Amino acid sequence: MTENQQPASLQELLDSTPNFVDHLYANRKGSVVRDAVHRQPTQFVSPEFTNWRDEQRAWRETVALYDQSYHMTTTFLRGKDALPLITSCGVNGFATFSPEKARHYVAASPSGHVIGDGVLYYSNPGEIALVGRASGHNWLQYQAETGGWDVELERDEHFSANAAGRRRVYRYQLEGPNSVALLAALNGAPLPETSSFAVITVTIAGHTVYALRHTMAGGTGYEIYGPWEEGPAVKAAIVAVGDEFGLRQVGSMAYFTTAVELGWIPRPLPAIFTDPAMADFRKWLPATCEEATWSLGGSFYSPDIEDYYFTPSELGYGHLVKFNHDFHGREALERATPERDRVKVTLAWNAEDLGRMFQEYADPSAVPPKYIDFPRANYATWQYDSVLNKSGERVGVAAYTCMSWNERSLLSVSVVEPQYTAPGTELSVVWGEPEGGAKSSPWLEPHRQVEVRATVVEVGRH
Repeated sequence: MTENQQPASLQELLDSTPNFVDHLYANRKGSVVRDAVHRQPTQFVSPEFTNWRDEQRAWRETVALYDQSYHMTTTFLRGKDALPLITSCGVNGFATFSPEKARHYVAASPSGHVIGDGVLYYSNPGEIALVGRASGHNWLQYQAETGGWDVELERDEHFSANAAGRRRVYRYQLEGPNSVALLAALNGAPLPETSSFAVITVTIAGHTVYALRHTMAGGTGYEIYGPWEEGPAVKAAIVAVGDEFGLRQVGSMAYFTTAVELGWIPRPLPAIFTDPAMADFRKWLPATCEEATWSLGGSFYSPDIEDYYFTPSELGYGHLVKFNHDFHGREALERATPERDRVKVTLAWNAEDLGRMFQEYADPSAVPPKYIDFPRANYATWQYDSVLNKSGERVGVAAYTCMSWNERSLLSVSVVEPQYTAPGTELSVVWGEPEGGAKSSPWLEPHRQVEVRATVVEVGRH
């Protein structure tokens, strides 16, 4: 690459960038909440149908309807090597994966760190679909194109990057204590007994609909899906019948907070930037890929990008790792000692400390703490906020922070050292970036770091 040439690949961008952590810190941030909201077509997914507090309550108290048709990428795989390809990329065991089932899929790098995750749908014998964020799809597509597999791959991008202006499949979620009764009423018959991640078929408004037993916020629920053209009629029927069950449509403001009640970290930094065995993959990825253009932020800062990687066990996926097949990252994970890994927990922020922060926002005489957006506080795509023990030592990171009206608390899904995982353990979260956000200029307002007391809690246990 000459001096005036623009990098064509992720690898060229890495080679021409003094420190890639600083590059990711400098990417656009500060409006993740609004970007997520605006990515949804507002004629179908309003930011709020009633208000985000009311909509959060619905998935805990009655029944909530989420429209998930727009914000995730889908990859369809067909051909005799579709399942063998997936098996080679996923840490999961696939011996029992068959039609009418789904699977939480996790892809690892050769070094044993998480690249991405998603949900695999085996609805039809001839086709498997992966739904999730771009990083997992990119790794799968690269393997399909370069590994000699007999497989046909079709990408259906999220709506804001979809030139067709439509999707192949609509996806809705019904969740809450009334979800099963509502779905049975729509079906006109009781639902068959089914286990988590099993797929059944029901009939709604005269259309055959797939229904996956699945949860987005830790409660009872089904994800329902079918051909794109049938989506409006199916949704209209759900809304019409749902009134008597206390249905609330969930807008995009509340939707992106479900993860904190489930205890899920939806956006770990993909572990693709340093492993020598992945150099050809980085040359395959364009310099404009999301892995290069999305933002890194938070109070934790390290010049070593590997300090932002997670293992499967740190994200709570250790039980998914099965050594009954060959897959990328197997050797590294066989050598790993997951019992020594950090552990995923949920931290509830101290209300008094939070109140003092808001008081300071109204004081023009001092540099305030970093502003907190409600209900979703994260302002970077990949956010890592330092978690400290009582001695001020960093013992983990908070990766996803949102307000839960059900818990009446600002919650952070975090990864901490094993000795700090018991409910009731007192820690603190550092909020705000080093140097007042200078590394994120011009996206963040000037601010100062503050420590907020936080307690390890169990969410949804009332």
